[in-house]
Amino acid sequence: MKKILALTMFAMLVLFLAACGGDDSSEEGNTDSESEGNGSEEASGDSGDSNGAWTPSESIEIVAPAGAGGGWDTTARMAAQTMTEEGIIEQDMGVVNKEGAGGAIGWAYMAEKAGSNHNLFVSSSPILLVPLNGQSEYGHEDFTPIANVIAGYGAFAVAKDAKWDNLNELFEDMKEDPQSVTVVGTSSPGSMDHIQFVRFAKAAGVDITKIKYVSAPDAGGVTQVLNGSADVYSTGVSEIAEQVRADKLRVLAVTSEERLDGEVLSTFPTAKEQGIDETFVNWRGFFGPNDMDPAAVKFYEKKFKELSDSEAFADIRANYGWNEMYMGSEEYKEFLDKEKQNLKEILDELGLTK
Repeated sequence: MKKILALTMFAMLVLFLAACGGDDSSEEGNTDSESEGNGSEEASGDSGDSNGAWTPSESIEIVAPAGAGGGWDTTARMAAQTMTEEGIIEQDMGVVNKEGAGGAIGWAYMAEKAGSNHNLFVSSSPILLVPLNGQSEYGHEDFTPIANVIAGYGAFAVAKDAKWDNLNELFEDMKEDPQSVTVVGTSSPGSMDHIQFVRFAKAAGVDITKIKYVSAPDAGGVTQVLNGSADVYSTGVSEIAEQVRADKLRVLAVTSEERLDGEVLSTFPTAKEQGIDETFVNWRGFFGPNDMDPAAVKFYEKKFKELSDSEAFADIRANYGWNEMYMGSEEYKEFLDKEKQNLKEILDELGLTK
C-alpha cells in the first residue's frame, strides 16, 4: 500500500514538473517569436536610425545633366565633396554626367528612377525653360524638389574695345535697330542665357521679338565676341571672370540686386545702378525622383541645410562667385511654380512656347 501511494505521488510530481516545463517552453517560444519579429522590423527598416528616421542604406548618386566643368557639374561635385569631407552625409556619394539636350537627357534618366531614395540631380532655370519651349517632356513637376542651395548671376560682356561703355548705351542702339546687335550665349534660344538678356532688354524698352540671339555651345561665345562675329556675350558671372582678369572682355552689367563680392566681381556694375529695374537669379538646387519617400526628402533637406550653413561651403561660394540661397522643399516648390509662370509670359511674347 505504501509503495502504491509513493508511486502515485511520484507520478503526480512528474506531471507537475512537465506542466511547469511546458509553460517555460511556451514563454521562451513567445520570447523567441517576439525577438524574431523585432529582427524582421529592423531588417525592413535598416535604412532608419535609432529614432526611426530614414537614412541612406546604399551609395547616393548625384546626376549633373551636363558635361564636366559646367555650373551643374561644379555644383554637384562641390556639394558632394563638402558633405563627405565635413561628415554631413557618411554614405558614399558619386557624381555622374548625363549631358545633352539642355538637360533633357539627364531628366529622362532620372524619370526612370521614380521611387528611388538614393538618386539626386542638380538643376536650375533650364528645367523650367526647356519644357516650356518643347525640348523636353519632363519638367520640375515630374520630380521632387528637395532644396535650393545657391544663387548665381548673369553677366553681359563685350570685347575690351567695344563702343559701349555701359548697358544703357547698348540698349539705346538696340531700341533704334534691335538686329544691329548680335547676342551670343551658351544655351539654346528660349533657354537661360537668351532669356536673362531678354528680360533686361524688355525692361529697357527694346523690342524683344527682334533681338538677334545665337547659340554657341562649349563656351564658344567668348571666341565669337573676340573675333567680332557677335557683339554681346550673355553668360554667368563665374564663366566670364577669368576673361575679364585677362583683360580680354569688359562687363557692361551683372544681373544681381547689388554688386557682388570679390576683387574682380565687385568692379562689375549692376543693371539696377544704371537705372534698369530688373534682376535675374540663376538659382541652383537639388531634386529627387518622383514618388520619393517623404522621410528621405526630410533627411536630404536637413543635410543640404547643414551644407549651406557650413563654413566650408561658404568658402566654395566665395570662390565661385555664388551667393547663398537656401530654400527647403515646400518653399522651393512654390518658388519654382511662380518662376515658371514668369518665364512662360516671356516665352509667350517671343513665340517660343509649345
